[in-house]
Amino acid sequence: METSIAEIGAGVYRLSTWVADVAPPAGFTFNQFLIDADEPMLFHCGHRQLFPLVSEAVARIMPLERLRWISFGHVEADECGAMNAWLAAAPQAQIVHGELGCMISLNDLADRPPRPLADGEVLDLGGKRMRWLATPHVPHGWEAGVFFEETADVLLCGDLLTHVGGGPPITDADILSLAIESEAQFGAMTMAPGTADQLRRLAELAPRTLALMHGASFAGDGAEPLRGLAEFCQAAARASVEPA
Repeated sequence: METSIAEIGAGVYRLSTWVADVAPPAGFTFNQFLIDADEPMLFHCGHRQLFPLVSEAVARIMPLERLRWISFGHVEADECGAMNAWLAAAPQAQIVHGELGCMISLNDLADRPPRPLADGEVLDLGGKRMRWLATPHVPHGWEAGVFFEETADVLLCGDLLTHVGGGPPITDADILSLAIESEAQFGAMTMAPGTADQLRRLAELAPRTLALMHGASFAGDGAEPLRGLAEFCQAAARASVEPA
């Protein structure tokens, strides 16, 4: 395995590791995103086992000691398994997450106290502005949330629109159909009455880039696949409660 690097937006780097034996035969990408700013941020920590590969990739862009903020969408091994390894490698870094995630998990799991963010609060990195948007249970996890980088309209989507395979770092092709195919395989989305509303709220941001944790990132009208996913989830939620 190796971790590849691609700049998918100004100062936004995708660090991608394709793992062949996850979701064969297509395999599965595990992506982290490095936001280069006065106070750099790493979004997604990755698995502990992948830390040597991913940290070496980050070091090709900047010294690990420069990292100031570390975050992820929700508490799960591929999102935060290496969290404390990153804290050890970057002595000035701090975990930053939503208030709920800090309260229920990270105050205990993180080796240093995390910085909690309220829904809609902006973390100014100096050159980049990261707005935290709480999305409870979307795609899954009570503490789930995403970041919107406001200067370049990049939505750091976490597990939203997940799809299998390697593929290019960034595409303008249809990712919605791939995400729906992958949802049929994994069943990872929470199909609750409020799921569609959460996705439409994200679509209203009009992102120009969707930075996906699994699969190719998307460049273009980012609202379109988010609205399409909202419609798919709304239909699935209705079908789950309607009598046969």
